[in-house]
Amino acid sequence: MISAQNAGRRGDHDRWIARGINLTLREADRIAVVGPTGSGKTVLLRALATLDSLDEGEILWQERPVANADVPQFRAAAVYLRQRPAVFDGTVETICGAPFGSASTGTSGFDRDQVVAQLATVSRSADFLGQDVRDLSGGETQLVALMRALQLAPTVLLLDEPTASLDDATTSQAESLIAQWFAESATSRAYIWVTHGRAQAERVATTQWQMQDGRLTTDATGELLLNDADNA
Repeated sequence: MISAQNAGRRGDHDRWIARGINLTLREADRIAVVGPTGSGKTVLLRALATLDSLDEGEILWQERPVANADVPQFRAAAVYLRQRPAVFDGTVETICGAPFGSASTGTSGFDRDQVVAQLATVSRSADFLGQDVRDLSGGETQLVALMRALQLAPTVLLLDEPTASLDDATTSQAESLIAQWFAESATSRAYIWVTHGRAQAERVATTQWQMQDGRLTTDATGELLLNDADNA
């Protein structure tokens, strides 16, 4: 689905913050990326989502480079959800329907019934759709951003700590939403989930990768998933 070939990105002072990363995300993969703050986890996800340009290497989608003309369709199929999602003024319903203002998504349209069903999963009624987004808590805003992402029916989710601002109960509800999305088409969907919590990684993933100082390794064996030449 998505792969990185010798991907690298520089940060301030021309320092490599991630380099030589090689990975492949396949259908049915559920991968958690763990590691300390500043290890490069967000850099990795943003690169995979083509939100930040690489200084070397490339990102492939279905074994082909993501060309400029393909970026809108790619980002609708492989949705990046950041820790602090950006939303604009309006109601929850307006926000959830926002992606369908663009013809590039390739989706059939906003499904209000689906969102109402999702709200039931997170213990909220249909009335929640009429709430002003400015009145929501940070955790509720994250839930709305997640529901908006799922409206696109993506095949890949790139999840950058999507439950970081949620309490335990709401975290469980958000995990359930993502699990439901995955189960609807488990053989053709996949996700990468960045988390600081080992317990969460064990709940949501079948495979764990470790990020450390811009290096990506498998968690169980320490086997490198990168070419480490000139990484010093």
